[in-house]
Amino acid sequence: MFSSVLSPKGTKKIGFWFKIVVFVGLLAYIGYVLGQQRFDWSVVQHQLEGVHYPERWAVLLVLLTPINWGLESLKWQILLKRVEKTSYWEAFQGVLAGLSLGFALPAQLGDTAGRVLSIRTSARAEDIGASLVSGGMQFYVALVFGTLACSHHMTTAAARYNLACLIRLILLVGLSVLGVLFGLVRRKVVGWLATRLSLRRFAGYWNVAGQYDDWEISRALVAAALRYLVFSGQFYVAMQLVGVELPLGVSTSGIGVVFLAKTITPAFNLLSDLGVREAASLWVFEPFGVPAPVLITATLTLWVANILLPVLIGLIWVWRLKWSVR
Repeated sequence: MFSSVLSPKGTKKIGFWFKIVVFVGLLAYIGYVLGQQRFDWSVVQHQLEGVHYPERWAVLLVLLTPINWGLESLKWQILLKRVEKTSYWEAFQGVLAGLSLGFALPAQLGDTAGRVLSIRTSARAEDIGASLVSGGMQFYVALVFGTLACSHHMTTAAARYNLACLIRLILLVGLSVLGVLFGLVRRKVVGWLATRLSLRRFAGYWNVAGQYDDWEISRALVAAALRYLVFSGQFYVAMQLVGVELPLGVSTSGIGVVFLAKTITPAFNLLSDLGVREAASLWVFEPFGVPAPVLITATLTLWVANILLPVLIGLIWVWRLKWSVR
């Protein structure tokens, strides 16, 4: 299964080149904005000099990182228990192993492979299904919070209150409502898919989605929502660390829009979400006059604390994985 996903044929080739085009576009946009303002380290240094107790913000940023990934591990454990019993520590190891493998393998394959291969089980299909449900939940939480953030962002940035943004907001609201409806009829949808002969061979991956009860779904969604609030808080802390002081409403809604853009934009191998958050931040906070070099510094600081450090730690468990899919 893993080898077939890795083969860049057919639609996978299209997806690969689509990601390349998007990635080049993001780099071009970042380069354009930096070309307009020029990345002047003196601007960053001047900003840092005005920050009171920067070491406190730095410590807080790092301390929130294990809480962030700890909540993700809790969500993974809750969903995995439907398939098999696992400890929180095993779930935590799997999450970090998946985060590390996500740097080397395409799309979400690395994250799924790290989680599944860290489990001693023969029910690979069900484990993969649980991993997909976990990712889908986090996506939906980001969608809902991002929709609320977009609506507020349009009221704080006059330049964003236009027809195109209104249409995007309507689409986001519609997708959020569809998510609720899908949750209510998920068992019927899974049952209908099982009747399709052309799709029956994949049934092992999605059957688990119809097995969760409302209590399990609720607990996992709460964990996903808390995790969203934590890593959004980390972004706010990173902005405070480099001296970006905006009204709380402007900061929180802007952060929500940035994470929404990051969520719906394809991930890139090796770079993870690096580049997406930077480009989105430059666009979102441009109306408020935040210097581009300062924003880039904040987002890169967040990436190092929240992604790079956990990836390096996760390599410990990647080394111990048993590479078998049977």
